[in-house]
Amino acid sequence: MPTFNTSEIEISTFFLIGIPGMDPANIWVSIPICLVYLVAILGNCAILFFIKTEPSLHEPMYYFLSMLAVSDLGLSLSSLPTMLRVFLFDAPGISSDACIAQEFFIHGFSAMESSVLLIMSFDRFIAICNPLRYTSILTSSRVTKIGLAFSLKNVLLILPFPFTLKHLRYCKEYLLSHSYCLHQDVMKLSCSNNKVNVIYGLFVALTGIADLTFIFISYMLILKVVLNIASQRERLKVLNTCVSHICAVLIFYVPIISLAFIYRFAKHSSPIITVLMADVFLLVPPLMNPIVYCVKSQQIRNLALEKLCQFP
Repeated sequence: MPTFNTSEIEISTFFLIGIPGMDPANIWVSIPICLVYLVAILGNCAILFFIKTEPSLHEPMYYFLSMLAVSDLGLSLSSLPTMLRVFLFDAPGISSDACIAQEFFIHGFSAMESSVLLIMSFDRFIAICNPLRYTSILTSSRVTKIGLAFSLKNVLLILPFPFTLKHLRYCKEYLLSHSYCLHQDVMKLSCSNNKVNVIYGLFVALTGIADLTFIFISYMLILKVVLNIASQRERLKVLNTCVSHICAVLIFYVPIISLAFIYRFAKHSSPIITVLMADVFLLVPPLMNPIVYCVKSQQIRNLALEKLCQFP
């Protein structure tokens, strides 16, 4: 029988994994995962529907919220196919082209969500620090231009990922670390020089850190203005307008930062922790953002209750 050197065979199919050590329970794990996706997709679609159909929500803050909902929908729909294949249908195989396409969309919508959170922090800064000029600064046309500019920026930022991965050769390993494809995960399986991927991946990560830094600076300036307000009641009222956005920032960035710390300082920790944290990063923001804004925004909450009351 002839023998083959697997290191010389170029791999065209990768294999995704679920939760390590829990393969027999995949069908049961798929139930809460499907529920999370269902609630996330319905919640974000409801947010978009309310903003489109309700004239009172045609304001800059809600336009930016609609961008966040689109990013969350994109993030959910990008990871949904492989998550269902792994957990529900026990079909972990994925072609290299499909995997590279998926990582482009996951990273693209993640970058877009980071940008939208940055834009929303600027929105809160203008609304609190310069309320009289808020509507004149953030006009509908300007909001549209800002959204398109950041969308184009993120497409151009992530566009090199699939091309750099496509030029790599994969001939030793074929097992990925998650139930979806990520740039750093696919890149590690390469048996050719991936220095360009490492450097550009670091650059993309630094742009995310820059977004978080500017968000932090925005809130330092907001806090400075709020502390100059004499009335404690007014201070709390102003800060309350930022709670939803602060929650969205924490929901998005805490899993990313936690994952980075695990990779850097806890390399020998259980792989289950890494996999679960990565899944939290993809599943929780699209699920929680509509809930947070529905709870904190009286207008959206009233619309949701009104629609629910129409059902017998």
